[in-house]
Amino acid sequence: MRVTAVLLFLAVAGIAVAQPNVGGVVNGASFVKGEAIAPGSLVSIFGTQLASGVAEPDSIPISTKLGGVTVTFTNGGTSLQAPLLYVNSGQINAVVPWDLLPSGSTANVGVVVNNGSNSNSFTVAAGEFSPGIITVGTNLAAVQNTDGTLAQPAGSIPGRTTHPASPGEVVVIYTTGLGPVSPTVSDGAIPPSGTLANTLHKPFVSIGGQSAAIQFSGLSPQFVGVYQLNVTVPNVTGDNLEVQLALGGINTPSGITMAVQ
Repeated sequence: MRVTAVLLFLAVAGIAVAQPNVGGVVNGASFVKGEAIAPGSLVSIFGTQLASGVAEPDSIPISTKLGGVTVTFTNGGTSLQAPLLYVNSGQINAVVPWDLLPSGSTANVGVVVNNGSNSNSFTVAAGEFSPGIITVGTNLAAVQNTDGTLAQPAGSIPGRTTHPASPGEVVVIYTTGLGPVSPTVSDGAIPPSGTLANTLHKPFVSIGGQSAAIQFSGLSPQFVGVYQLNVTVPNVTGDNLEVQLALGGINTPSGITMAVQ
């Protein structure tokens, strides 16, 4: 018997069905607890009974319903459903709707699964920015070299081609939470082909403690909820150089690294 049929049978029979429970909502890249979430950014929602199975979207724009699950953000009297990138019973990856306003307040996050069960309402701070560097594994920054490889020590990521970047080279740092862009982009979508969606505010970027000049700051043309920073690598070398961003008084966590030789 399929999961949905089982749940329906239990409900008709008067048997209690476990309710979804939201236990935390964090930046989908940094996973820092207590940090505000920002419109247009990736978030991860953790809890129990959040979905009846595993599901991922297969097209862009991504939908606000995935695997029978919807997620609603409520802020300032406005309720908005979030585009969903991944769901399973313990975690949902979503993109915060662009119109989640006002900044500097709080948002209530709720989950509804396909049996009609509503979760608790979880309150999280909302802000204009929530910078986070996307990583591969625990602490390796998702930094792309000009040849498409990752700027990490050779052989450091199983199944991926990696090699250090070079000083003076322009690399792409994949991030989230860098705030509003121009032109605007619809929820769940990427910029139209040939269009650059630039951030209205540029972060400070450092590699190995040295400032990295930004050539472009805006939405990725490929990935929903992802921003990219095209930066020039400063004159530093090492296999574990710390990469950090600062925007709106928020610093990304320490310990996220890349390689330069």
